[in-house]
Amino acid sequence: MKAFVTTVSVAALLLLATGSASHGQPAADPPCTGQIHPNPGFERGTTGWTAGPRIVVLGDATRPAHTGRAYATFAGLDVTRSDLLRTTVTVPANCDLTVRFWVRTTTTETSRGDYLNVGLAVTGIPPKTRFSLAFDGGAEWRQYVMSSGTATTERTATVSFLASEMAGNGATAFDVDDVSFTLS
Repeated sequence: MKAFVTTVSVAALLLLATGSASHGQPAADPPCTGQIHPNPGFERGTTGWTAGPRIVVLGDATRPAHTGRAYATFAGLDVTRSDLLRTTVTVPANCDLTVRFWVRTTTTETSRGDYLNVGLAVTGIPPKTRFSLAFDGGAEWRQYVMSSGTATTERTATVSFLASEMAGNGATAFDVDDVSFTLS
C-alpha cells in the first residue's frame, strides 16, 4: 500500500509540474488597455507632439501645472495669430480611444474673440471640432473628455488644439495639461 501511495504522489507531482510548464508564459496584455501617449503631461517638452516654439512652459508657484511641472500654453498676446498643438496615436482594431485633458483660462477679455478649438480626427471619420473654448472657461483646471468609438480595423487618431487670437479685445491664455490617451 505504501508503494501505491508513493507512486500516486509522484504521478500527481509530475502532472502538476508538466501542466504548469505548459502554462508558464504570462498572458499578453489585451491590446485595448492603458495609456498610449509617451508624453501626456508635457514633462519632456514637445516629445510626441507637433507644437509651436513657445507652447510648453514650466509651471511656477503662481501658475502651477495641473500635475507635474510642465503644461502647454497658448499665451494670450492680444495680437492676431494662431497656435497649433497636435499629436497622432494608433488605435488598434476593436479598441476605443478616450482622450481626457485639462484646460484653464486666464483672460483680460470681456467678449468672445479668442478661442481654443479642440478637434479629434480618426481614420475613416471626418475631422470634427469637439470643443470650442473661449475666455469664460475659468481660471481653475477643468477636465474635458472625448472618444473615438471602435472599428474593426486599426486606425490613427489625431488630437489637435488650435488657439486663435484677435488683437484689440484683451488677451486670453489657454493652458492645457495631462492629455491622456487611454484604450479600452
